Amino acid sequence: MARLALLSVSDKTGIIELARKLVEEFQFDLISSGGTAKALQAAGLPVTKVSDYTGHPEILGGRVKTLHPRIHGGILARRDIPQDIADMENNLIRPIDLVVVNLYPFEETIAKPKVTLAEAIEQIDIGGPAMLRASAKNYPHLTVLCNPNQYEAYLTQLRQEGNSPSLEFRQACAIEAFSHTAAYDSAIATYLLGSREREVESGKNIDTTSAPQFILSGTQIQTLRYGENPHQPASWYQTGNIPTGWAAATKLQGKELSYNNLVDLEAARQIIAEFTDNPAAVIIKHNNPCGVALGTTLSEAYQKAFNADSVSAFGGIVALNQPIDAATATELTKTFLECIVAPDCEADAQEIIAAKSNLRVLLLPDLKAGATETVKVIAGGLLVQGADDIVESPDNWQVVTEKQPTPDELAELLFAWQVCKHVKSNAIVVTCDRTTLGIGAGQMNRVGSVKIALEEAGEKANGASLASDGFFPFDDSVRTAAAAGITAIVQPGGSMRDKDSIQAANELGLVMVLTGIRHFLH
Repeated sequence: MARLALLSVSDKTGIIELARKLVEEFQFDLISSGGTAKALQAAGLPVTKVSDYTGHPEILGGRVKTLHPRIHGGILARRDIPQDIADMENNLIRPIDLVVVNLYPFEETIAKPKVTLAEAIEQIDIGGPAMLRASAKNYPHLTVLCNPNQYEAYLTQLRQEGNSPSLEFRQACAIEAFSHTAAYDSAIATYLLGSREREVESGKNIDTTSAPQFILSGTQIQTLRYGENPHQPASWYQTGNIPTGWAAATKLQGKELSYNNLVDLEAARQIIAEFTDNPAAVIIKHNNPCGVALGTTLSEAYQKAFNADSVSAFGGIVALNQPIDAATATELTKTFLECIVAPDCEADAQEIIAAKSNLRVLLLPDLKAGATETVKVIAGGLLVQGADDIVESPDNWQVVTEKQPTPDELAELLFAWQVCKHVKSNAIVVTCDRTTLGIGAGQMNRVGSVKIALEEAGEKANGASLASDGFFPFDDSVRTAAAAGITAIVQPGGSMRDKDSIQAANELGLVMVLTGIRHFLH
């Protein structure tokens, strides 16, 4: 008797070609349901509809098609158990040797604007996951394929292994099937959890005794050479079936991205996302900014950012908030850089940058779209928090000194504050003319960060502004800043000794504003 293959796919990529080879080269019989059966019939392939095979019509608007003993018995039967063989014979069940299934496009559906909960629920596949799980469970006796990328490998296995794929191949396919259903269920649970949270926010009372769940899953899209250091293995995973963020970026040129590249690129993206009104450039080194600037042109913004710390900029990661033009491309190629990311790149700029063949250039049209939560792994668990994506506005700040800021000083303080929130704490940022002059990052005490930032700024600190990601517990940092020439300070406030810092600022003729918001970054 010919072998039997069950084909039921939402994504029909390559399914006709696979089915044709199964029939013509390997003499399979085909059974199929719904749209897949129609596609195979339209291609002139012999196929039996699932409803004809089971003797039971599809019901409930297609919700029940493959949930039948003749289907699941053929999938789950163990060919080496006499009772299983007898059960199949007594119930007219044929063993199924190949199951090809992929699932309703749930994630594609919920990605559509204004999709309703009812529409999303109808795209929750039931029969598909049941068949995948049953097939994967019984991998010693059949093969399950859930991705069109597996089709050719399966055919190769049939040709090389005497018409029967190896056990190792079948096990690998089973693992992928379980991973596929796990990610699918994760997407559904995450969506419904968000829906429930929205109902709670709207005032609806939901009675539940279950503990809140945080579900995280991803699909490996690349094995990286190594992690932060050569002895650390690393991989890059995409969340969801639809590529977003860096998984959706276009790489124009350059070597493969490394773990550290991706970490620094994300840090650069988060900073550049702060600036939308004027041309902006960010240069990242070891996950901290070494130069950030705004300009009247993109080329000017980059040159200002580069000159802010040209030593550290060597080998840096650059993010730009506008398409790369020829003038900017010329400046970018004057020094060694690891990566550049921008929303686009003009044709003549591409020709200029192409001369640096090892330079990685990525296009990410939506630089603002990022994660809504951050996750850190600790022993035995995860820490999850909302992203620090609050939109800054000086309208919400409090001027606490006698001296009032001018509109330009307030704009400068906003720029310094927007950069400071993305610097490792304790963080101090000194700026002037919408350009960073000195950055003190990751010090164990705030005074140390102040000294580093002012030393880096040098004489340029005279007349500059200073931002601190946390409050000043004492007035020593204010006095140190004033001695270096700083004229305006922005900080969150909230210290028991705020009055000491404010008194020092008044005494020294400084502007000081309190944001009421802290931006620690560990």
